[in-house]
Amino acid sequence: MASNPLDGAIYRERTHEREKDVRGDYFRDQTAIIHSTAFRRLKHKTQVFFSPENDHVCTRIEHVLHVATIAATICKGLVEDGWNLDIDMAYAIGLGHDIGHAPFGHAGETKLQELLEPSGFLFAHEINSYRVVEHIANHGQGLNLTYGVKDGIIFHNGEKIEQSLKPEEHRNDLENVRDRTGKPSSYEGCAVRFADKIAYLGRDIEDAMLAGFIKREDVPEKLRAALGDTNGEIINTLVMDVISSSIASGDAICLSEEKHGLILQLYDFDRNHIYNHEKILRYKESCQSIVEALFEYLSVLYEQCGDEYERYEKSPVLFVRRFGRYLKEMDAFYRASAGETPNFRVIDYVAGMTDLYALECMREITLPDPIHFE
Repeated sequence: MASNPLDGAIYRERTHEREKDVRGDYFRDQTAIIHSTAFRRLKHKTQVFFSPENDHVCTRIEHVLHVATIAATICKGLVEDGWNLDIDMAYAIGLGHDIGHAPFGHAGETKLQELLEPSGFLFAHEINSYRVVEHIANHGQGLNLTYGVKDGIIFHNGEKIEQSLKPEEHRNDLENVRDRTGKPSSYEGCAVRFADKIAYLGRDIEDAMLAGFIKREDVPEKLRAALGDTNGEIINTLVMDVISSSIASGDAICLSEEKHGLILQLYDFDRNHIYNHEKILRYKESCQSIVEALFEYLSVLYEQCGDEYERYEKSPVLFVRRFGRYLKEMDAFYRASAGETPNFRVIDYVAGMTDLYALECMREITLPDPIHFE
């Protein structure tokens, strides 16, 4: 019977100890994530298709719900085989895994990486998701989640689509993660890492068909025959393969060699026909210009006003006043983080924006207020 390598009490540890209640540790984490402002914003953050007019196109909040349910299903299947896993923990990690994602999807993330790089830091959405739940959320107090959930969040991404993954056998130093080479210290975290890929590969194809980028018959017949014709069929095929392959391995979350090869082929199809589609690339360029403009505007503003919060309040631009109020509300956190580059104040604020708010802010700083006639 497989079980996590660390003592169970370690996974349940919180930065600030709390009294137990009826929900249990990991269900409590789920509610903390769902009730947070950062989670609510995910409904207006891009998954792949920017600001879709069709209400059925996937946004970031729908994606995290898919990941949570897929990860929980994988763990449920393994628990039924005798594995000592916690389904609530897997679901909580899934809910929180993208909570720190930038606006405009990976276009926004890539631009923030570029802007932060000169300071010697990496902006990666999984690292920022940890930063949000541990430090930024709740007015700088964080959500006080368990170690196990935070560990799963920060290591959910990885650098490639693995065939097999075993948890790290030591406790990860979450505060000092600076790259994407690590792996989670729980099987639940490993399950989320697989669930993330399973959730988006088929769904992105369905959205691309709605957008008119591709037709169903464009997907290679070999992939459709082996994985399924619809997103639901693809998810079911891959989830069942992960469960059966993991049970066969006895100590790893994994895919069969066949399905792993098919996933890589499906990803190549998505990359060539969706992620590198000319319309997506045009949107990417526009969105990155917006992120860069907001970053530069706020960076100059902070150089001018610093922590003199009353100066922001004197601006006729609402966006500027809101930024000043954010800095004031986060004053204690940023003063305690004196070793960080001042750019983090701006990065945190821009990364927290929804697509819609970023567009609103751009309008405010580029267009004058309209004149209202009586």
